[in-house]
Amino acid sequence: MDHAHPLRPIVHRPSLQRLRRYLGLTKPGIILGNGIAALGGFLLAARGEIDPAYLMLTLLGIGLVVASGCVLNNVIDRDIDRLMVRTRQRAMARGEIAPGSAFLYALVLGTTGLGLLLAQTNTLTFLVVLAGLIVYVGPYSLRTKRQSVHGTLVGSLAGATPALAGYTAVHGQIDAGAVLLFLMFCLWQVPHSYAIAMHRSTDFRTAGIPLAPLRLGASAARRQIFAYVAAFTAVAASMTFTGYTGAGYLLVIGAIGAYWLLLAAQGFDPEDETGLRTWARRQFTFSVLAISLVSLMLAINYVPRAHFG
Repeated sequence: MDHAHPLRPIVHRPSLQRLRRYLGLTKPGIILGNGIAALGGFLLAARGEIDPAYLMLTLLGIGLVVASGCVLNNVIDRDIDRLMVRTRQRAMARGEIAPGSAFLYALVLGTTGLGLLLAQTNTLTFLVVLAGLIVYVGPYSLRTKRQSVHGTLVGSLAGATPALAGYTAVHGQIDAGAVLLFLMFCLWQVPHSYAIAMHRSTDFRTAGIPLAPLRLGASAARRQIFAYVAAFTAVAASMTFTGYTGAGYLLVIGAIGAYWLLLAAQGFDPEDETGLRTWARRQFTFSVLAISLVSLMLAINYVPRAHFG
């Protein structure tokens, strides 16, 4: 007599692992962060007049292009990623995905995202996102990241494009709000990246990446972080003074700026590696919180279109 056995789902573990590897190449955390920035720019420009479908298509297009850039960065950096504890487990560093396959993957992601933006948004947004991808892959990943202390500044240009693209997708042109938004996100990138460099200094030294905090020293880097945070706060606050955001946004920016400057001003012994890393980790953690709160306030405390001159 035959005994019936309940059917068990067949799980193809190798395929699932492969899917995870390809997903990991896109750096989902970076996609999320850039998506939040793009959302803030979009909602600021929309000023309450939102087309949900258009918003989703815009974010999808930007996200796909960001994913493409991250995959290409994994391909380019696979040699130095093998040298760093933080990155040596990445699929490209471990040789689990062939460079050609990853490049094709990036090509599909990028062309799909750019095609979507060109078809569904406007030419300016398409060009902004394309420029961001080119700068991130070319001048940043292929050149200045490995050869210059100014690599962070070059990378900040690419890092600020998602917020700008979200804005131009609605507004369709570059105005004072677009310039301030772009500058604000550029300025934020520097203390954020310097904090990572100081916290992971051993990794970056091993890989031979000439980041400014490692070349200039911890004390000089702290002074630069303080200056960039002050500039970021001033530019962010000017969004209210130029009529783009409300008083609530300004209060939040003031609180963020004051606390971040206090953190940056806190002393540390440059010879104390543990203390230095703790200081840098606090800077990094707060930088992520700061830009998230700024993006949120841009999205909810804009000046309504009817009141905007």
